[in-house]
Amino acid sequence: MKILPVSDPSFQNYGQVMTGYDLKELLETLDKVTPCPDGVEYVPEQPELQALAIEKDLRNNAYGGMPIQIGWCNGHNTKMNCLEYHRDSELNVGTEDFILLLAKREDIVDGILDTDKVVAYLCPAGTMVEVYATTLHYAPCSAKKGQGFKVIVVLPKGTNLAKPEFTVKNAEDELMTAANKWLLAHADSAEAASGAKVCIKGVNPDIADLI
Repeated sequence: MKILPVSDPSFQNYGQVMTGYDLKELLETLDKVTPCPDGVEYVPEQPELQALAIEKDLRNNAYGGMPIQIGWCNGHNTKMNCLEYHRDSELNVGTEDFILLLAKREDIVDGILDTDKVVAYLCPAGTMVEVYATTLHYAPCSAKKGQGFKVIVVLPKGTNLAKPEFTVKNAEDELMTAANKWLLAHADSAEAASGAKVCIKGVNPDIADLI
């Protein structure tokens, strides 16, 4: 696996770099009010981030007026473990460089994704990217050995909260693990051990030897 920068033209198949936003206060607040655990922690909405002036810009410009939540995903990580998707795009920007492991929903064949389809992109600190709704993604990865990451996660309001009550109608419904969250697990992951559906075959990607 080769790690490419998000500036590489091929990233356009998975997302885009978002420009024109003043992210200074957002990143300073993220760094000040959130921890960087040894593992990975995700919080869908952080009040201090939600209260910033940039929330209005992200809501009205990036999401066309849709209600949004500004949360974070922080920690230390080098493995893929799972991939997920939402019905809407996700925005990410970090205080440090971080790496995204990505694939395309169209690469899911008969309900299974082969890890040969997974690619890696380096997102520089302070660069905001949109991860398209058609892109499979999960927790960020560290860009340097021993270095953690703090990454803003912007999504439509309510995403990743409690799974709604519903009757399973098709195979995709079996992947839903939270509101607006469909999860494909690798057999080696903690999520699979907790009951998430195993839909990823091949070696669980680990970038530890690439950074």
